[in-house]
Amino acid sequence: MSPRLTAAALLLAASFASGATPVVPAFRREVPAIRGMTIGPIESGCHPGVGYGSSAFGATLDELQRSGVNWVSLTPFGRVGSLAGLGVDPTFEAPHAKNREDIGRAIDAAHARGMRVLLVPHLWVESGGWRAQIDPKSEEGWRAWAASYERYVLAWARVAEKHHAEMLAIGVELRSWVTTERVASMRPILKRIRNAYHGMLTYSANWDDAADTLIWNDVDLIGINGFYPLADSPNATREAMTARARTIAEEVTALGARFRKPVYFAEMGYTTRPDPAWKPWEWPEDLGHPIVDERAQALATEALLTPFVEARGFAGFFVWRVYADPNDVSQEPAFGFSPRGKRAETVLRSLWKRRWTGERHARWPALAAETDAISSALTF
Repeated sequence: MSPRLTAAALLLAASFASGATPVVPAFRREVPAIRGMTIGPIESGCHPGVGYGSSAFGATLDELQRSGVNWVSLTPFGRVGSLAGLGVDPTFEAPHAKNREDIGRAIDAAHARGMRVLLVPHLWVESGGWRAQIDPKSEEGWRAWAASYERYVLAWARVAEKHHAEMLAIGVELRSWVTTERVASMRPILKRIRNAYHGMLTYSANWDDAADTLIWNDVDLIGINGFYPLADSPNATREAMTARARTIAEEVTALGARFRKPVYFAEMGYTTRPDPAWKPWEWPEDLGHPIVDERAQALATEALLTPFVEARGFAGFFVWRVYADPNDVSQEPAFGFSPRGKRAETVLRSLWKRRWTGERHARWPALAAETDAISSALTF
């Protein structure tokens, strides 16, 4: 049976919404950390039959399972024309109805292998630019944007509910919305998502605005897209990057403690180029003539994650990313994020095999298969 949230978590959400002192649901301990991988779609309609839910996707799952992965993140995209936020087109390469069917099969395939699933409805801005900067400008524009986004995310919430995905992200890097006064228009959407989907809810904040995000009380797990810079200049040493990562780990786990919620990386990773932890937001192809550097990718990956594996209160991470067809190398150049077949994969396999400190202090929402008890006093 796929684990689901109890009524306790719903009671928690309702208490926050009403402004009352929240009732805290029971939390489980000794929970395996998320040893996760994001599986990207095949981002071209010219490659039919190899995306989510296909036999090729099954081969990707088998590879990941052998490497020690216990969660996968699936990222169906919706198209946004521009940062003016005129609405979300749910079609991405294939008709929306087909994408929903494919995602459903993909969730079922992961469950058949004993893996859990995070479903992440994502946004692609057609004109270029970062989704965090979407701004419809006017009150009327924001109302129209919120209504369109609600239709989009609710469609995926129903897929998550039907196929028992364990966790659903209500958004990714929506800084202009959920770190501002505009957040008020997100909260009714969250309530309707709760009515449609009864698993765990999360949100994926960018690493530099997680502390400013205003909806952590409304979700069950704190998700951070952890593309942290670990260096202020090129040629940083392993020791210097690891020291920076320890400071980051303290800040991240303090955020989880503040809200008494599990905190995890909804995405993390570094590109396969020299100095990827210095200005990691820069795409290699924008730097001139990118050089493939597997050692640098592996070093940055190890430097970031090692302190987190040792951090109390950290629930795990999803690596960004491999693709739905393991044999299709057209989706990303060799200097991209994928660790598949690279030295970073060896680092990840080693970390996934370790016993994590956070697993001895896990604070996950209690699941129906285990308990419906409610506790009002918990320590982190």
